[in-house]
Amino acid sequence: MTAIDPGAASAPKPLFSEGYKTSVLGLLVLAYTFNFIDRTIISTIGQAIKVDLGLTDTQLGLLGGLAFALLYTTLGIPIARLAERRNRVNIISIAIVIWSGFTALCGMANSFLMLILFRLGVGVGEAGLSPPAHSLISDYYEPRRRATALSIYSFGIPLGTMFGAVAGGWIAQNMSWRAAFVLVGLPGLLVALALKVFVKEPPRGYSEQTPVVDTPVLEGEETVPPATIKPPSILAVAKRIFGRWGFFHMVAGITVASFASYGTGQYQAAYFIRMFGLDLATVGLIFGLVGGVAAGVGTLLGGFLTDWAGKRSGRWYALVPAIGLLVACPLYILVYLQNDWRWAAALLLLPGIFHYTYLGPTFGVIQNAVSLRMRATATALLFFVLNLIALGFGPPFCGWCIDMISQNLFAANNMGDFFALCPGGIGAPGAGPVVDAACRAAIAEGSRQGIIWNLLIYAWAGLHYLLAAITLPKDMATALAASGED
Repeated sequence: MTAIDPGAASAPKPLFSEGYKTSVLGLLVLAYTFNFIDRTIISTIGQAIKVDLGLTDTQLGLLGGLAFALLYTTLGIPIARLAERRNRVNIISIAIVIWSGFTALCGMANSFLMLILFRLGVGVGEAGLSPPAHSLISDYYEPRRRATALSIYSFGIPLGTMFGAVAGGWIAQNMSWRAAFVLVGLPGLLVALALKVFVKEPPRGYSEQTPVVDTPVLEGEETVPPATIKPPSILAVAKRIFGRWGFFHMVAGITVASFASYGTGQYQAAYFIRMFGLDLATVGLIFGLVGGVAAGVGTLLGGFLTDWAGKRSGRWYALVPAIGLLVACPLYILVYLQNDWRWAAALLLLPGIFHYTYLGPTFGVIQNAVSLRMRATATALLFFVLNLIALGFGPPFCGWCIDMISQNLFAANNMGDFFALCPGGIGAPGAGPVVDAACRAAIAEGSRQGIIWNLLIYAWAGLHYLLAAITLPKDMATALAASGED
């Protein structure tokens, strides 16, 4: 059984009602929703930015990937170490203020360099959400319900993607891409205020204990254990989550799947604009409503299904994501083989349901694998590997593939240098209608082929989850025993 933090166990334990815990989880979902709105809006309005600033797809990928991920991943670990000792609600509230402000500032950028710098600032703020949030959720919800709770928290991903796509696309189409950044960034400040006012810091290990005092937390009551209690070292946490076969392949699976997801997701909206000539508002609706609903169903389904099936065998925490990713891969490819955007949009309903089943199970396994003062650090280490590789290099890699394929297609028609003649993917001023048409045809087909090649990576991710299933029940039992000794 999991050890109880002595700082928490020494004091009478307050009770949090199910309604209150649900409200806390709802506010954290709202925070994660704005987190993903501000993180991914660039994928919806990226085509407008690309044309306005004359960027390549590789540069667009850097804005959506490495520029954001660099400080996001680097700062996640020290923030998590702070969250093991200090008030996690305060950390989250401050983080939201930072990333919301820098998102709004992105609308003031007039060059690629300025956008890079402001995106770095967004990454600084967003580093302070998930590690302390995962730790909070694990203190509010017992182990048998954590995959479900964390899948509900992860529901912020499709919600953020959906609202960012719909709102960002409409604002960019009817106002400007600059206004889109400002109008989706500033409301996050209200979320920060709501979290600070309404969410209480629970005792460490709350969900592992049996209630002994039937009283609520009083306003102003200190429930945070003493800051003098030293959490386990980063090395000890790393050994726990990376040192066993099952956990290692769960981490590898989510990293590889996210590499494909962030990479292709950066250019999906741009593809529909380039291939079918749709406007930003229409594309926002497609990926917001169709893609967002499917991803939301899949995210929740993954958590509920694995918590249910996991009662029979721990292998299902890996098998559900494996099956989901292996089914999603060919379904996604089918979307990008359609020559009618209506069929492509309709087919998007299917793969998202299977694709996102990996989020809740993976986060649940990692949280159950560690002791209570490892939780924020475990999430930060997972996100460090996940986001440095997946978010940092997924979009630039997919963008580079699109650039290279587009260049080859353009050169195959003896049109010359694609990058010189097609800034932003359209014909350079004075190049003439023939060159402009060749530029648009090359970037459209290059986007299709580049995305399809990147979609094949989902099958690779599914293989990692299959490998994890081999030893996962044994690894989880060993980790549970080790947690009782921490």
